[in-house]
Amino acid sequence: MMDTQPLYDLAPLTQLMLLGIVIALGPLAWVGWRTRGGAPGRRLQALAVLTLFLTFDLVLFGAFTRLTDSGLGCPDWPGCYGSASPVGARAAIAAAQDAMPTGPVTYGKAWVEMVHRYLATGVGVLIIVLTVASWLQWRQARRGTGAPPAVSPWWPTFTLFWVCLQGAFGALTVTMKLFPAIVTLHLIGGLVLLALLCVQAVRQTQAVRGAQPVLLAAPLRVGLAFTGALVAMQIVLGGWVSTNYAVLACTSFPTCQGSWWPVMDFAQGFELWRPLGLLQDGRHISFAGLTAIHYAHRLMAYAVLLALAWLAWRLHRAAALRVQARWLVGLALLQLATGLSNVVLGWPLLAAVLHTGGAAALVVVLTWAAAYSRASHAPFESFAPSRALRVSA
Repeated sequence: MMDTQPLYDLAPLTQLMLLGIVIALGPLAWVGWRTRGGAPGRRLQALAVLTLFLTFDLVLFGAFTRLTDSGLGCPDWPGCYGSASPVGARAAIAAAQDAMPTGPVTYGKAWVEMVHRYLATGVGVLIIVLTVASWLQWRQARRGTGAPPAVSPWWPTFTLFWVCLQGAFGALTVTMKLFPAIVTLHLIGGLVLLALLCVQAVRQTQAVRGAQPVLLAAPLRVGLAFTGALVAMQIVLGGWVSTNYAVLACTSFPTCQGSWWPVMDFAQGFELWRPLGLLQDGRHISFAGLTAIHYAHRLMAYAVLLALAWLAWRLHRAAALRVQARWLVGLALLQLATGLSNVVLGWPLLAAVLHTGGAAALVVVLTWAAAYSRASHAPFESFAPSRALRVSA
């Protein structure tokens, strides 16, 4: 049944789009109620912050979908066996589950996969609304009937383009049967989406509150960018570990397989364009290849933790960024704890989801610090009031 189902079946597309609109109505109603009587800029700020929050939740649920092996719970896209929900595909799912009781297609996994798609569609609708509202505000400013926008409307426009691209990678994740490179790119795309929305939320909040950017010494700004680059590299490596199921290649810490430098095959481990579990020539990837994937991520973690500790210490000296500094410390500890739990406790689901959530939160906090500050060439740490910006609706 799974093999005869077309990979792309657009029959339920209209229903899914309508469902996305219905899902988005709840957050939009909340924004309208929360900002009733307020200026258009306040509504845009609340919408940007809420969309950021819901996108973070979507990334977490995407991790849950992947970690529960629900990514192929429905073998076609955008629906489930040509239906808008697993209810309409009950017979097809039952046949697939009878053939393979443990999956990849089961009724529970189908619901997890489809709920993820529903939530993604709802977030997409919110980003469309954010884009249209930003252009309307820009148009009013051009006519002299409104305040200039705090964020160029091209920011949400590019965000809309990115979420469409992210949707395309979501489709490929299913139709290419969890191809590791595609799944990793889908994870990276979700985190880039978080960063794009975070920049808009911070700048909208600055405008609403009349806050000025924190001036950071240029070397500290460079350190912030460098740490962000290290975190990005580590997230890519972590995604590669997860999508290749290489977490349990090492089940001890600090050594791996009883050695500080276990047998590894980096050529196999980092052969990027290949099916899940296989090499390009059709052979199964070796355990040494999986070990190389795991250990590269572990080695990079040491550098990332040191960089985060240094950055948190420096940002704490900049009074207006102490909140971000504390978040960095807390998230670094969370990543250390959940990473160790994944290794020594056999990759428990809660720890694995929290590990992805911690990575996503690090992206948000680092982007938050970067968006709320700019470089100063004066020989001081920072120039700003002691009260840090709290991004909230």
